[in-house]
Amino acid sequence: MKFGGTSVGDIAAFDRVFKIVSTQIERRPVVVVSAMTKVTDALLTAFDVAKKSDADAAFASLAPQFERHVAVADYFISESDAFAKELDLAREELADLLLRASRRSLPLAMLKDAIVSYGEQLSSRLLAEVLKAKGIAAREVDSRRLIVTDDEYGAATPIIDETNEFVRLELEPLIGAGEIPILGGFIAANRAGETTTLGRGGSDYSAAIVAAALGAQELQIWTDVTGVMTCDPRICSEARTIPVLSYEEAAELSYFGAKVLHPKTIKPAVDSSIPVRVCNTFEPDATGTMVLENSPESENRIKSIAHKKNITILRITSARMLGSYGFMSALFQVFERFRTVIDVISTSEVSVALTLDNTAELDKIVTELTRLGDVEIEPGYAVICVVGEGLRASTGLASKVFSTIDDVNIALVSHGASAVNLTFVVREDVVPDVIKKLHNELF
Repeated sequence: MKFGGTSVGDIAAFDRVFKIVSTQIERRPVVVVSAMTKVTDALLTAFDVAKKSDADAAFASLAPQFERHVAVADYFISESDAFAKELDLAREELADLLLRASRRSLPLAMLKDAIVSYGEQLSSRLLAEVLKAKGIAAREVDSRRLIVTDDEYGAATPIIDETNEFVRLELEPLIGAGEIPILGGFIAANRAGETTTLGRGGSDYSAAIVAAALGAQELQIWTDVTGVMTCDPRICSEARTIPVLSYEEAAELSYFGAKVLHPKTIKPAVDSSIPVRVCNTFEPDATGTMVLENSPESENRIKSIAHKKNITILRITSARMLGSYGFMSALFQVFERFRTVIDVISTSEVSVALTLDNTAELDKIVTELTRLGDVEIEPGYAVICVVGEGLRASTGLASKVFSTIDDVNIALVSHGASAVNLTFVVREDVVPDVIKKLHNELF
């Protein structure tokens, strides 16, 4: 059972988690928890302030976050000395780490991971104490003793064989003794024992790794929505929960904006044929979305419509492309050098059009690309992705999609690379209209 930041955001949220966990004790759960909402952002901001040589201001900025933990502890735990000592120790350690960041006495990437890890360290310790105070046999286990990674701070890769061994060694005896292990998600350690983090969606990743190592019956991702929806409910109020998705469908939807699941993060569970269920902490009895290795096709073949805004189109035109076999390689090497991901790509004989959602290195990328050809930059676009099992093999679906929005200018189309998605690019300002029309027609 993995609980996200909104699921442990305040006193009421901790109470909901207690009630949800208490109904599943017989299933021998393992609980993985994110940092309380806004705590990770606060720690990152403090790190940035400390980098500018103001460690005192950086530490002072964290006071409201410490108080939120204290409020939860005071409410649930009559004898909260154990957690109070943990919090005092965390304060001392954070003050020292922020000072080191201001003096740059250790590599900044290493210090950043160490600092940001305190969100999960504190939330897992606090949840364990709350559950114990409520009569549940819970035990906090430091994830850094279980998940072993390489040295890539900020987005470390787990070393699975060693991790599996430690997970089983530490957790199986606790589970066998009837205790519920409580782990902080997102955080791990390299072989030298230094704190690392698993990157975006890291808490889901932690949970999937542990689920796979233990051969769990099910991985539950508890969040603030009831599963994956047919589209963004903020755009179309008629959106509804999708009962079953294949892993490939979930991966496409997530990449193109459906933020409920990060597909890379649940892959260890899917690879071990462990079903992944997306549940709503605020509506625990509602049936969420189940993600399986494969899922049946829906009646109209389409499961959901996802979208991603803030997209920039790059068009590279060059006569050198004609009959040239090294051009695409040279093009992709530019993006590899600047570690920038391409979303959608479309090619013709003498031009390539592609989209980016990360434009941090755009100026440098364009400078390099001008050596290959003429470059046009067009910001202000959005990617829309229609997803469903068997979509590529269906007749007339693309026609149905595009005839529904025949009054909208389509800047780019990508179809056929994946069996489950049809992707196209439109101006950002027409996204709500396009999604409403498509949802009304397709669902």
